[in-house]
Amino acid sequence: MSRIGNRTLTIPAGVTVTVDGNVVTVKGPKGELSTEIHKDLTVSVEGTECTISRSNDNVKNYHGTANANIHNMIVGVTEGFSKKLESLGVGYRFQLKGKDLVVTAGYSHPVNVKVPEGITLESPSNTELVIKGIDKQLVGAFAADVRKIREPEPYKGKGIRYADEVVRRKEGKKAA
Repeated sequence: MSRIGNRTLTIPAGVTVTVDGNVVTVKGPKGELSTEIHKDLTVSVEGTECTISRSNDNVKNYHGTANANIHNMIVGVTEGFSKKLESLGVGYRFQLKGKDLVVTAGYSHPVNVKVPEGITLESPSNTELVIKGIDKQLVGAFAADVRKIREPEPYKGKGIRYADEVVRRKEGKKAA
């Protein structure tokens, strides 16, 4: 079993962690995040260290998850998170129009995607998209939604993929 729930989290300078009942709030230079933890878990903050303890073994499942979530909030408000997507295919491209993202991915029409609050988009070229934000879950979910518009296919490799993703290619039909 993992013992990640027992690790002590170090709070960097400029970040404050406050606990109000079972709601943990983390404030930092990039913003503020909060999460609700299980009622049988206790978060204690002493100086620059944050520890999470459990009252009984029935909440062992939530112990490591709560620790990881608080760690992700601390990293998010200090450094932030980013995902990079790229589109491969003739005519496949990303276009930023105000607060919307327009994806051209081989359909008969462009696909408009509403960008949620807390997400910023950058497009270094029309085939690359960088998604940035302080909430790791929100950044990952939005990147997955954009990728789902046209997932990479195994024969030609066309589609929208993560920058570090490797698509397993298949061989096409053989001529008789």
